[in-house]
Amino acid sequence: MRYLLPLLVLGFTSRLTAADVDFARDVLPILSDHCFACHGPDANARKADLRLDAKDDALRKESPVIVPGKSGDSELVRRVTVDDESELMPPPKFKKPLTAKQVETLKQWVDQGAKWGRHWAFEPPRRPENPSTKSQIPIKNPIDAFVFARLEREGLKPSSEADKATLIRRVTLDLTGLPPTPEEVDAFVKDTSPDVYEKVVDRLLASPRYGERMAWEWLDAARYADSNGYQGDNERTMWPWRAWAVKALNADVPFDRLTVEQLAGDLLPDATRDQKLATGFLRNHMINGEGGRIPEENRIEYVFDMTETVGTVWLGLTLNCCRCHDHKYDPVAQKEYYALFAFFNQTPVTGAGGNPQTEPVVEFSTPEDGARLKAAREKAAAEAKELTELERLLFPGGKSANDSAKAKDLPKEVRDALAKPVGRRSRDDLAKLEKHFAPTERTYSERLKELAGLNAARDEADRRIPRVMVMEDQAKLRDTFVLTKGLYNKPADKVSAGVPAALPPLPEGAARNRLALARWLVSKDNPLTARVVVNRYWQKFFGVGLVKTVEDFGVQGERPGNQELLDWLAVEFMEPATANGRRQPAGDGPPYQPADAGRSPWSLKHLVRLIVTSATYRQSSKVMPALAERDPENRLLARGPRFRMPSWMVRDQALAVSGLLVEKPGGVPVHPYQPPGVWEETTFGLKKYSQGHGDDLYRRSLYTFWRRIVGPTMFFDAAARQTCTVKQARTNTPLHALSTLNDTTYVEAARALAQRAMKAETGDAERIALAVRLVLAREPSVAEAKVLLAGLDRLRKQYKTDPAAAKKLLAVGESKRDEKLDAAEHAAMTGLCLTILNTDEALTKE
Repeated sequence: MRYLLPLLVLGFTSRLTAADVDFARDVLPILSDHCFACHGPDANARKADLRLDAKDDALRKESPVIVPGKSGDSELVRRVTVDDESELMPPPKFKKPLTAKQVETLKQWVDQGAKWGRHWAFEPPRRPENPSTKSQIPIKNPIDAFVFARLEREGLKPSSEADKATLIRRVTLDLTGLPPTPEEVDAFVKDTSPDVYEKVVDRLLASPRYGERMAWEWLDAARYADSNGYQGDNERTMWPWRAWAVKALNADVPFDRLTVEQLAGDLLPDATRDQKLATGFLRNHMINGEGGRIPEENRIEYVFDMTETVGTVWLGLTLNCCRCHDHKYDPVAQKEYYALFAFFNQTPVTGAGGNPQTEPVVEFSTPEDGARLKAAREKAAAEAKELTELERLLFPGGKSANDSAKAKDLPKEVRDALAKPVGRRSRDDLAKLEKHFAPTERTYSERLKELAGLNAARDEADRRIPRVMVMEDQAKLRDTFVLTKGLYNKPADKVSAGVPAALPPLPEGAARNRLALARWLVSKDNPLTARVVVNRYWQKFFGVGLVKTVEDFGVQGERPGNQELLDWLAVEFMEPATANGRRQPAGDGPPYQPADAGRSPWSLKHLVRLIVTSATYRQSSKVMPALAERDPENRLLARGPRFRMPSWMVRDQALAVSGLLVEKPGGVPVHPYQPPGVWEETTFGLKKYSQGHGDDLYRRSLYTFWRRIVGPTMFFDAAARQTCTVKQARTNTPLHALSTLNDTTYVEAARALAQRAMKAETGDAERIALAVRLVLAREPSVAEAKVLLAGLDRLRKQYKTDPAAAKKLLAVGESKRDEKLDAAEHAAMTGLCLTILNTDEALTKE
């Protein structure tokens, strides 16, 4: 047999022990990777009428392919070991052969009785006992027990705690997205009380900056943007929903309630405006207004997007596979996909047009907005009234201008426009009339032009009123059908709203609506939601989830390296060990009431606090060569997290340390610096970027206007926001330095940082030390100070001999510099501060 030699070479002299073979852990991944494409859930792709994903089919009595206890009599084992390539499975043409170890695992499993099991993610999480550990590093909370016990099994030891300056910078960036001030660092370093770190964490969790930092990944998942996408890419006013999300995260609204309000707030009894606003989450999808597009096709795409976003965010399943067929790997049938689809298929949205304020909407007008619109309407109405009187003189003898004998010989399109009341004529109607009568009735033509302008001003005032698209169900329920190959015009079997059979059912008697679905998602019986959420939060702080495939908890996703820890976190998230207070049903009660003091069920702040106060999180991120070779991605967590900060955090840090940052929560999106021509090139000149000024240039990155077809240029590693994204992209290329070294924001920030240091200190060494402390939260070493002093001296000489270059550098950005500062000195310090902002340590969360 072809596998005997590899087995001997690899030293497999004995079989695995019984304890080593587990269906879900060892066998299911093999079957999923190598067999399910042809013998899995998808009936249309299934070969030889053989199904290996379902127990009854795989262990069938008639024509058995698996004979429990007898691998030698099992067709499955024979077909993966046979020499004849025409019989070998998987077929060689697929280029997915089993390894010798995988073959041995299958044999062992069959000989042990072919015991069946379920994929781990579909089994309810249970709170495991905290494992014992001999670690010399003190355990701060149960997270450490699970991590350190795993390290002991691997023959590794955890790292010692990071120094205090590094630790406060790490946790401040993680919880607020901004660096600590020198004063905060000093206070932390000097405080020797045993709970000083926990007090810092609690201060940061209470900061309004916390919600702004935590909202970023939620906006990625919610595909939030300030335009529709597609070719037209009309601007929309969804920003009040963004403000709601920040506010809710700051208030620590429990995640079960966050879920219910965002998916079904409108269906709650006596729903408040904020609860309706929350459902804007589902309406954040793109809107296609391209010519020739069929409305029903659009509408179906919008419901697809809602369904798949919910599947990714709450269930961690790749439901999009099921639009056209049964899932090839996971137990989700095409009919079950459309059963989920049915929950969102009841909106009155028709898919017609590209209106970025398509009803249903919630209006958020200010008194100024209302007054502006009222004035614009009154002016347009007054002009329409006067124009009506003028037309009676120009076209006498009829009920309308079109009935006048004077209008008989006019072109049809002109007569059609005249037939409409003046106040109801469209822009095109007025343009046709103006053009036709310009040569003969100049005064009338000018008045038509004036009315068109007033109407445009009225419509613009109306558009400026923020209207957030929200959810609402139509009175008459819409039937839902399985769509053949996902085509809107190919309905097949009719389906009712429901959930996949592989997951717990909806409560008996529950209404089949979005409210029931939302409550089902956050039911403690649902095995996926809590795991999926805590895994994404783990990714936020450690750079990679306990399950690396945060978007896929199905059988093709990665199995957690530490499932006990994942399950403990999931249960603790839903049912804290010492929960305080009484909870209301999810979604009930007034919005934004802070969670009960202490450990409240579904509290995100409790989850975050657990993670960042653990000894695991507090470890030094120093990488020893042997550990780097053994665990290059730090999946075993024998050291602290260290990776480059996301581009939005790099920008916010630069603004903060320079003193330019304007901290103003919420409001309309802002337009900071951007290279010219980007929007124009992408939109064939239809959209032109209009840069903001003043405070708008220095707001937090969260509030930057997000055009969906071309995102903000300074965010080089951000999600496109066209569809739901939960896996954080992190890349490092030399091209990024072109932005952080040359973009106006960073050069201006370096100039302001230099000015801040120069005005606070008089000596070169002291100025350099302050700049380093502001950026890196520590003093420069002796060697670093020497290099930086030499660099400053070199830049000083350069700019003293080239005052024009100094002037040019200091003119970058709109903020005013202190003209009392020597230009050459200021330019030299600016160059040095730009260098400090671009050091590896400055761009990295250590």
